[in-house]
Amino acid sequence: MSPHDVFSDLVGQDEPVETLRRAAAAAARVVVGDTAGGAAMTHAWIFTGPPGSGRSLAARAFAAALECQREGQGCGECHGCRTVLGRTHADVRFVVPEGLSIGVGEMRALVLRAATAPSGGRWQVVVIEDADRLTEAAGNALLKAIEEPPPRTVFLLCTPSTHPDDISVTIRSRCRVVALRQPPADAVAAALIARDGMAADTAAWAAAAAQGDITRARLLAADPEARSRREAVLAVPKRLTGVGACFDVAAGMVAAAKSEAATSVVDSDASERSALEQALGAGGTGRGATGAMRGAAGQIKDLERRQKSRSTRTQRDVLDRQLVDLAGFYRDVLVTALRAPVAVVHGDVAPQSEAASRKWSPESTLRRLEAVLACRESINLNVKPEIAVETMMLNLWKG
Repeated sequence: MSPHDVFSDLVGQDEPVETLRRAAAAAARVVVGDTAGGAAMTHAWIFTGPPGSGRSLAARAFAAALECQREGQGCGECHGCRTVLGRTHADVRFVVPEGLSIGVGEMRALVLRAATAPSGGRWQVVVIEDADRLTEAAGNALLKAIEEPPPRTVFLLCTPSTHPDDISVTIRSRCRVVALRQPPADAVAAALIARDGMAADTAAWAAAAAQGDITRARLLAADPEARSRREAVLAVPKRLTGVGACFDVAAGMVAAAKSEAATSVVDSDASERSALEQALGAGGTGRGATGAMRGAAGQIKDLERRQKSRSTRTQRDVLDRQLVDLAGFYRDVLVTALRAPVAVVHGDVAPQSEAASRKWSPESTLRRLEAVLACRESINLNVKPEIAVETMMLNLWKG
């Protein structure tokens, strides 16, 4: 097997990868008519795990292995593997929620499309990233498809856990679960050195700072702006000098998340609007074109609504990443205070976490860590970010 096969980025996930390899090999036997050898394969899967564990990576890699033209090896080199990894394969659909949820209309259309025979002769694959964002009606539409699966159609769902808050019990009961774990930083660092040619010290720092998320580790190593945003978050604890400072820091954190989110969606927003206006006849002349544009106001408003929802979702995702970094700092303080035999996450600010460990009691540090985790949960429950972050800052200051 090539060291750069489709599963190569799933660092520290030996058991799940072995399960997926066996299933892909069984699926390849089903394609050639050997149904007796297909017991390791099933039509619906759930990929669970904490942030950075690689849920979406695993689902995409498995989809590529199912379409692999070399007996399901997931070689990473054939046309099937390359087009799935590039998200251009005709029989593989990726559902990535642009807004706060995945609606029933989108799911029904997807299920209908998935019921057709695969054009490439292998499998129809539907990858639902963030399946925890399915609305109840969308979940019911998906459940019906999973209960009565079309032949040679596979559903791959990604959720943080199998808790009923993340995925319905009935959907969970009809899927095989692949549980991923947060990979150890040293395994991620070794992968960055071996595959990316990264210097050992840079790889070790990036892997620890990214808390095992190989994609973010690559970003931190390569992007000075990503590093400066992280540094700003880690400077938060020492800036909390009073009530006024708490509100200022909270406002700055939310504003930074909004700015980063706005920058990340500006190009796609502009291209989507331009494409829609052209499709509706923008730039045309005469009464027909003018009338068409007037009648298109509803479609433009619908696009703006979806774009606003996507912007809100992106902002919350950015804010969540900031909170994960901040939680890592308080975890480091606790680890240092208790002299726990584990490495700190943010080694480059170890002097600050060490100084804090001498100043705060372990109990007050734990309360601060819990305040960060409570803020993450509040935002996940749609509490206004400004309110959730202000409350967190005040609790961090009080300890």
